[in-house]
Parts: sequence; structure tokens; C-alpha cells
Amino acid sequence: MAPGSSRLLVVHHSPTRVSRALTEAVLGGTRDPELAELGTDVEVVVRGALEATADDVQAADGLLLGTTANFGYMSGALKHFFDSTFLALGGALSDDGQGSGEPAAPGQKLPFGLWVHGRYDTTGATRSVLSITQALPWRQAVAPLEVLGDLDEAVTAAAHDLGATLAALTTEGR
Repeated sequence: MAPGSSRLLVVHHSPTRVSRALTEAVLGGTRDPELAELGTDVEVVVRGALEATADDVQAADGLLLGTTANFGYMSGALKHFFDSTFLALGGALSDDGQGSGEPAAPGQKLPFGLWVHGRYDTTGATRSVLSITQALPWRQAVAPLEVLGDLDEAVTAAAHDLGATLAALTTEGR
């Protein structure tokens, strides 16, 4: 990574044609030429949810998470990502096992964004991701993008904007 640049990590599970198209729209936003015109130098690192590691997150200045909604929950692949990285990333639980809301790791909170694709509902998937992230040293930088069914121009534009926004936010404070 070049001096003065930042790193945006994209962790996703995109098993279907529509979820892959949504991921591509988000990634298109992270690489929008207007970001370079603004002097934003962002390295975008893309990892499948089954391959992403705590080291990947610790090297990032921002994070985008993408998942399908499966039976009212996030994908098993994204759940695996959280299961395998939670403690290494400073996740904190209260005595009853719930997210404490007070991450164990001190310092600046990592900005993150989330997109969720479902056929019928995304509520449970979004809620499950946000309940875990509240116990990590992360801050939700933008509202989740929740998409039902097929993509249209408005959804594709919103996904692009999500990617561009997170890419721009990774340079804050640099």
C-alpha cells in the first residue's frame, strides 16, 4: 500500500447471480474515478467471507460487508467470518453472552457498511449482522442497503453509492 493511501476491505458472500451483480455494483462504487479526482487513494481488497481473516480486517481502514438473507439470518459464510475473527478483532461480550456495546479494543472505530440481498425479507439478516458488529470496535458509517428481489437502476445506483461512500470514508483522518 502506498504511503498516504488507505485500505478498504470488502467481505462478502455472493452465491447467486443477483447477489454477485449487487456485489459488482458496490465494488464499482469503491473504484469510482471521481474518488481519484478528489485525491482519494484507496486500495480495495476483496475477500470471500470464508477466506477473510482477522489480519485482513486489522490491515483495513474501512470495511464493507455483503450477505444474502437466508432463513431470516445472514449467510453461513458471513457467520463463519464473524465466528473465526470476533475475539481477535476485539469483540466484547457481556456476562450473559450478548454484545456488550463496549468493544474490548481501544482506539478509533473502524467505519463499516453493509448490504443484504434477500428474496422475501432482509430484516433478520440485517439485525443479526448489526447485533454482532455492535460488540466490535467498529462504527456503522451508513445505513444498511437492504435489497429484495432483482436489481433495478435505483438499487444498482444505491449499491454504487454505498461502495463510493465507504471508500471515501476510509481516508478520513489520513
